[in-house]
Order: sequence, then structure tokens, then C-alpha cells
Amino acid sequence: MTTHLALLRGINVSGHSMIKMEALKTTLEAIGFQNVQTYIQSGNVFVDTEEENPAAVGFKIKQEIFKAFGHEVPVVVICSADLEACFKNNPFLKEKDIDTKKLYVAFISTTLQSTSMNDLKISQFKPDEASIDGNRIFIKYAVGVGKTRFDQKYIEKKLNVIATIRNWNTVTQLLKMYEER
Repeated sequence: MTTHLALLRGINVSGHSMIKMEALKTTLEAIGFQNVQTYIQSGNVFVDTEEENPAAVGFKIKQEIFKAFGHEVPVVVICSADLEACFKNNPFLKEKDIDTKKLYVAFISTTLQSTSMNDLKISQFKPDEASIDGNRIFIKYAVGVGKTRFDQKYIEKKLNVIATIRNWNTVTQLLKMYEER
């Protein structure tokens, strides 16, 4: 059995694509996923399955959400190593007196190239900062996520990927939940 963490993008935000987590849990169990566990209403769901390929798991979840709820929901599937890398590789954690409330991680559907940072043109969003690490973009927002144009839609458009962003508190909780499974 492999445990995967599916990060659903854009559900239960501002009244769009509403899906109750209990209904999602029941739906995913009905198609064979085991030990389904959700965290908060924004679409974080752990599943156990014999399928090892994260992309295949994401595709199956995406299909089932569309069938059951009628929503086209992008899904990025990660493993515990992805979350562990967030703590090991986040350059902003090394800063003295860092305010973790300003830290976010964009999880990307594919591994990014080293040239992707140039494609993002992050300098036009100063004082916001970002750093690419594989299939993650570490972000430090100067003012806040609600007051920037450097968001998931911008990242997706510039890099032609699926992205979903989680705040640092959520990343911390998800890793803790992975370790407890």
C-alpha cells in the first residue's frame, strides 16, 4: 500500500466548487481508496492505494470528483518526501526572525526546469520572493497572499503547469499527519 496526498486546487474557496470533505471521503472510499483522511475544507486528502504512480492517483481522483460533484478540479499528488523537502530545502526558513505566516509553498504538477525562475519574472513582484525546488516553489509574501498578483493563476499561466498553493501552517500539519499514518 502506498500513501498519497492529493492536493485539490480551488475547492471551497469563495463559494466556488463546493465539496464537503465527508462527501469526498465517502466518494473516494467507494472507488477503492483506503484510509481516506481529509484535512480542512480546502482540499487536502490522504489516500492509501496499491497504485504507486502519483499521476494515476490524481487522474482517478479528478475523474471521480467530476462524476460525483460535477466540478473540474485540478489535483496535484505528492508524497511524504515532498513535504519533508519543504522543511529541508525552504531557503526562507534560514532567515533570522522569519514570519512563517508569510511563507507558502506552490506544489506543481511536474518537475520544474532551472530556467523556470526566469520565466516567472519574480522581480516584478518585489518585495515578494520565490525559490524553485523541483516540483515546489517556495514563496515569501511581503504583505500577504491576498495582495499580490504572484499567485497560483499567474504561476500556471507562466509555466504551463497545474499549481496549488498551501500556507506554511498547512504544510506543517500535513507532514505531521503523514508521520502519524
